Amino acid sequence: MIDRLNKHLSLTRQCQLLGLSRSSLYYQPATDNTEDLALMALIDRQFLETPYYGSRKIGCAARAMSSTASGSAG
Repeated sequence: MIDRLNKHLSLTRQCQLLGLSRSSLYYQPATDNTEDLALMALIDRQFLETPYYGSRKIGCAARAMSSTASGSAG
């Protein structure tokens, strides 16, 4: 779609013609790592069990669940 080596059309002009913002050329989506996904699953599970918990209490409960799941003592 965009030819970075084009000598006749600048990247700015190619983006204008396509209706794209120039910053979208350089955007690289972040990848989700497995630790983040596991933590999100713990938080979801805790929220479903106790929807009345606030963010601090959910964080404490998720940390407690993750340390229990990983087998560490603290």
